[in-house]
Amino acid sequence: MPVASAKDLLGRDSIRSFVYADEEGHVLGFGGLATAPMSHKLYLDGRTLWTWCAWDSLFIPEILGEQAQVESRDPQTGGTIRLTVTPEDVLFQEPETIVVSFITPDAERFKSADNVMASFCHFVFFFESWESGKAWATRHEGTFLHTLDEAAYLAKRLNARNWGAALANSSLTVGDVGE
Repeated sequence: MPVASAKDLLGRDSIRSFVYADEEGHVLGFGGLATAPMSHKLYLDGRTLWTWCAWDSLFIPEILGEQAQVESRDPQTGGTIRLTVTPEDVLFQEPETIVVSFITPDAERFKSADNVMASFCHFVFFFESWESGKAWATRHEGTFLHTLDEAAYLAKRLNARNWGAALANSSLTVGDVGE
């Protein structure tokens, strides 16, 4: 695609809030997936990428049709969280007691990628346990917890709503994601 066409496409109101770019306009991430280091590592097909928030790592593998290894840190305890997420399910989780924090979304939070990260993603983390998550959530107004199973279920619903049948027909692969 010519550069001018790409800039026009990425500048559309319907897409702009999904684009995470640097000061020069280089795209570093899109729709929760980033090539720039963030809090949640996503190992896909031999590549290391990152997600904007914990929840992204639960729905992006289905969109890409790839299994992912996820590594994150509990912001309360510093403990390591590890997951294996397939397009269908979470196959592995360590520890077994993982919970996920969320914050009530509203339209104002989703006006730009920077705003999504600052006002939504910076409140969506994995925790080793309910106790760890609750201790963190009490200090962050408007946040609440879901079990990992509940968060994974919500991720599937989000994908179904946003992508529907296109997921079954997708030809996008990890190789299509920038270096």
